[in-house]
Amino acid sequence: MPRHRPALILALIGAVTSLGLLGCASRASESLTEAERVATRQTQLAQALPMPSAEQVEALERDWVDSARGRAVPARLYLPRAAPGGDARVPLVVVSHGIGGSRFGYSYLGRHLAAQGYAALHVQHVGSDNRLWRGSPWDLLERLNGAATEAEAIARAQDLRFALDQVLADPALAARLDATRIAALGHSYGANTALLVSGARVPGKPALADARVKAVVAISAPPFHGYGAPGPILAPIGLPALHVTAEDDDIRIPGFFSGVQDRVALYEAMGSTSKRLVVFRDGSHSMFTDRLGTGGSAHNVAVKRATRELVVAFLDSLWRERGDALERWQAEHTALLSPGA
Repeated sequence: MPRHRPALILALIGAVTSLGLLGCASRASESLTEAERVATRQTQLAQALPMPSAEQVEALERDWVDSARGRAVPARLYLPRAAPGGDARVPLVVVSHGIGGSRFGYSYLGRHLAAQGYAALHVQHVGSDNRLWRGSPWDLLERLNGAATEAEAIARAQDLRFALDQVLADPALAARLDATRIAALGHSYGANTALLVSGARVPGKPALADARVKAVVAISAPPFHGYGAPGPILAPIGLPALHVTAEDDDIRIPGFFSGVQDRVALYEAMGSTSKRLVVFRDGSHSMFTDRLGTGGSAHNVAVKRATRELVVAFLDSLWRERGDALERWQAEHTALLSPGA
């Protein structure tokens, strides 16, 4: 990827460590409906990793349209059936997917958050979602490049703001959510989206921070490509932050490589005085999605389990007076962590 491309393109690829493999998988499932694909994926996940039951978690789908931008903003909201401790309102985590994803992705994380007393709002970005995998495989790179534009990067951040507006304006939903405890979470391209709404400032570009966001979780965040050292971009972020990556968290696309060193550099550049970096051993870039097998079958499942528990521990340490939650998490999962982290 040439260095003159805009920073907000961000060296993407959320679920794309193997374009050919994912392209084949997508074409093979074209005969299935979206509901069938989701059901199949959920069944496979539940077989590999214990998932909360429908008695614990409620899943609601919304098909919003931002008329001001002429852009659809689909979303899926996971809610706890019963809030912990009798709380009337629960914290909210707004989730941004990587390129080629959808509102149905990262369900292992969203469902677990809801089972632990957090709401999880998974937003779908229509300019860079799973529709990229549809159509001729010969045009796939062109479609990916179309999703990797500055306009789409800005639109994704605006999607999160709009989705928050909508969910908090719904009386029935707002009554169940604590608007003072909102976190942004994203993976890959979505991590950059989460960082933008948390206060990252790209020189010469519009400010996209949303003051309602009080914490950020960045999983496998790529660099802000084309703008050199990330310090000036990320120094404005003063929110509590959790960065998650792995030793083999590599993004490889023609002409571009980004490895774990880039994830660490972004973490170090954060202006927050309350931040945490977790590096899993081995792994892969896409093992943080709902995909199974990538990064090693057993390791993939173990990291998914540890990641969802890590996010809860991070949020608990902020909002539930469980100051030792992260230390207890680390003690439990030491075997999964990189010895050099």
